[in-house]
Amino acid sequence: MDHTVSAILFAVGLFLGMLLLFEVGRQLRTKELRADHENGSGLGAVEGAIFALFGLLVAFTFSGAMERFDAHRSLIAEEANTIGTAYLRLDLLPPDVQPVLRGLFRSYLDARPGVYRKLPDVQASNTEQVHAKTLQAQIWSEAVEASALPGARPDAAKLLLPALNDMIDITTTRSMAAQSHPPTIIFALLFVLGLGCSLFAGYGAAGSRRSWLHILGFSVVTAITI
Repeated sequence: MDHTVSAILFAVGLFLGMLLLFEVGRQLRTKELRADHENGSGLGAVEGAIFALFGLLVAFTFSGAMERFDAHRSLIAEEANTIGTAYLRLDLLPPDVQPVLRGLFRSYLDARPGVYRKLPDVQASNTEQVHAKTLQAQIWSEAVEASALPGARPDAAKLLLPALNDMIDITTTRSMAAQSHPPTIIFALLFVLGLGCSLFAGYGAAGSRRSWLHILGFSVVTAITI
């Protein structure tokens, strides 16, 4: 399933579940009040602990998301630098073979951003990724042959090939980083805690007039945030 669709379904399910659990908590507390049960004065600490745990989990999840975002941005700059370095070192090759390699580099520069522009269409992104890998192989093969030609600079292979290797390796690093997400258990725990907090909020709001502004506000903000 598309990640965007699954995220929307997750948020809608959490929102509806929170509305339901809020009303369940309210009804439970109302029945206790009608039956003249204890006023539950000791439950505030339990509610506070659950809400604090929920807040911490959301905060840590957001913190991890920001770290991954910064890491992705750094990898983009790193890949641009590695491509630029490799492109400049083409000057070490014989002049007659440089145009072919520079043309392959331009095609590669079109293919690499396409891998990410095609998302969230994973199939189209994978197709573009295969095309980019094909260009990598062509660039490497042409560079290896060209660096051994008589007109190449003495250190052409020593300088150009490591730069090309870095250019190729960074694509794997970026692919792995793009697949780095919080474990599914974290989202499940956020979902359960969101429902639990709504249940306790409804329990604590019993005995007072139902405020849809506060109920909807709490549910909407929580669902969108998660």
